[in-house]
Amino acid sequence: MSADEPFIAAVKPLVDAMGGELLPPDEAGPDDVVLAWEGADVVAVRLPQLADSLDHILAAMERKRGMPLADLDRKAKQEVVRVLEARGAFSVRHGVETVASALGVSRFTVYNYLNRDKA
Repeated sequence: MSADEPFIAAVKPLVDAMGGELLPPDEAGPDDVVLAWEGADVVAVRLPQLADSLDHILAAMERKRGMPLADLDRKAKQEVVRVLEARGAFSVRHGVETVASALGVSRFTVYNYLNRDKA
């Protein structure tokens, strides 16, 4: 498995964005996804656990905004909650608590943001 291989280079940004890991195909476990190209197994992808994905998403949002999420104003925090809800963040166990901690607000505030959008 060579990182210089075009197929691996093409899928690496997507795997990185998901918080996954690239492995040689022969090291793939039963839960890993083996990707083939032109009939040959090229690389395996180990997907992150859902809770790890949420942490990865939060870290990516901080990088994109260039500041800790807790430093955002209320409107921006509400937008973060909307984006996270659309991505299923609150279906993860302790998702509300994890997001509240990252935003520097209470769980009650996160629920208010969620309910505000539904009203």
